[in-house]
Amino acid sequence: MTRPSTQTGIEDGHRARKRFGQNFLTDAGVIAQIVSAIAPKQSDVMLEIGPGLGALTCALLPHLPALTVVELDRDLIPKLKTRCQAAGMAEKLTVRAEDALQLSLTPNGQRQRIVGNLPYNIGTPLIFHLLDQAAHIQDMTFMLQKEVVDRLAAEPGSRDYGRLSLTVQARAAVEPLFIVPPTAFNPPPKVDSAIVRLTPHLEPRVPPALWPTFNELVTLAFSQRRKTLGNTLKPLRTADELLAAGIDPIRRAETLDLDDFLRLARQRHR
Repeated sequence: MTRPSTQTGIEDGHRARKRFGQNFLTDAGVIAQIVSAIAPKQSDVMLEIGPGLGALTCALLPHLPALTVVELDRDLIPKLKTRCQAAGMAEKLTVRAEDALQLSLTPNGQRQRIVGNLPYNIGTPLIFHLLDQAAHIQDMTFMLQKEVVDRLAAEPGSRDYGRLSLTVQARAAVEPLFIVPPTAFNPPPKVDSAIVRLTPHLEPRVPPALWPTFNELVTLAFSQRRKTLGNTLKPLRTADELLAAGIDPIRRAETLDLDDFLRLARQRHR
């Protein structure tokens, strides 16, 4: 059940700030479902991004030896600490007051688990920023706009399939978990949210040396979705090269899978 507030957009005396994309998770049932999906263990090294007022934080702390959180809104930090203190778990909490988009993961001999209710305005760039540090990450469980989760998990041939699908799936397994309705938040967002788990591949499906070429091909191919690959990829690959890679030039980008783009990327690196 959603915990009521005395005024729309205010939670525990804090008014949600649009510039930080704040929507505070308040539904105890949803919080329990997220914790169950994360399945925290005493052996985990865990980092939470955007803890807000600590709804998920306080639910995770009993299962962990310690938890580090990253929060940009400095006005929230004292309230977060107070809530953890009231729950008797303040000593387990470490707060980093910084921008998650500038976050640097420090190697400590154990890969970290990262969780968070991500502001919609930074979700995608943050995922790419973290995937650049994938060697230090065990998995990531995030709340995102459902539309973004659909795109992350999309398969070839679907309308949601595109550059985001390919560039993330090249580096991580994508597992959509469940949908979260607007009523689970205060203030309620205008769209559905969803929980997704991203597990970095131990070996990226696209070798680092090929990544710039792969990314360039994917970006160009999806720049004009309705056009054939013979047209969109003309600046990078001839029709003969497409055929040599087993790709008919009249096909469109959404019909190609990751291996197709990888074959194209390899052509001039032999």
